[in-house]
Amino acid sequence: MDNFKVIYQILKYLEAAMDAPMYDGEAISPGRLRVSRERWEQILYMMQEAGYINGLVFTQGMGDDRPRIVEPARPRVTLKGLEYLSENTMMKKAANLLKGIKESVPGL
Repeated sequence: MDNFKVIYQILKYLEAAMDAPMYDGEAISPGRLRVSRERWEQILYMMQEAGYINGLVFTQGMGDDRPRIVEPARPRVTLKGLEYLSENTMMKKAANLLKGIKESVPGL
């Protein structure tokens, strides 16, 4: 699966989870997102480093080649993550509009 689709799905779930009384970690698990545990951890690490999410704790032992998530993982979306979702949604709408215009106007 495309990494940016995974990022979008994680952010979309975390945004929706703001209204939920309980956090369901299974909703954004590696299995549900169809990625390896290693890729999932790295994506979450990059998202937190970029400021899109927070609330995760990472550890990296001497034998680890990359940071690992310390369980229980309870990520939360940040304002920057919400802005990413908003911009991404607007970009999709603009792309769909342009696609529709191109298909309806011959010669474009």
